[in-house]
Amino acid sequence: MKQGFFITFEGPEGAGKSTQARRLYERLQSIGYPTILTREPGGTRISELIRRILVDLRHTEMAPTTEILLFSAARAQLVSELIRPYLATGGIVVCDRYADSTFAYQGYGLGRDLEELRTITDIATGGLKPDLTLYLRIDVEVGLQRKRASRERIEPGSVQPPEWNRLDARDLAYHQRVAQGFNELMAQEPERWYALDADQPVDELAEQIWQVVMARLAQVMPLAAQ
Repeated sequence: MKQGFFITFEGPEGAGKSTQARRLYERLQSIGYPTILTREPGGTRISELIRRILVDLRHTEMAPTTEILLFSAARAQLVSELIRPYLATGGIVVCDRYADSTFAYQGYGLGRDLEELRTITDIATGGLKPDLTLYLRIDVEVGLQRKRASRERIEPGSVQPPEWNRLDARDLAYHQRVAQGFNELMAQEPERWYALDADQPVDELAEQIWQVVMARLAQVMPLAAQ
């Protein structure tokens, strides 16, 4: 019997996924839901070490297959060490990106075979899929501009500017293919995805996300909300 509830955030660069994932996590905790927040790639000691390699702007020679396998290795560790065990306790996992990003970025973005990616992803995750995926939709160019601009200031509580990584630095056409890939993925599993407009005030978007999540949790974890 499946336990817990697995929520992921997806979207183009600069959509505000990390901010909204943290807000959701904090609000769920505040009303008594057992919840953890994690990210991809990363979330465990080993996965964070792999992340450093993946995002480093100096690693321009990285082959697409290497990129895919490193993302999958980080994901396998995260699922095994953190996500599955926490779901087994009946808790909620909020994750900033997950396997859908591999299909969008390496599949549609880099043109890699999607069936091959599904096989690799199934091995890495053991077939674990999110219960709900929140897609923050934003124009690709606007999102990239927002991310570049965010590097010019340090957010309160941060010790360094937001990351500008090796994937961010790819050309506009690549990011447009990624966004189209996300649209294709949503069309394939509409029952799992919920798209929201990310080009609006942060507080308004957070409230919309909250309403969506609470409606879903009311169906599967009603007692925790009392």
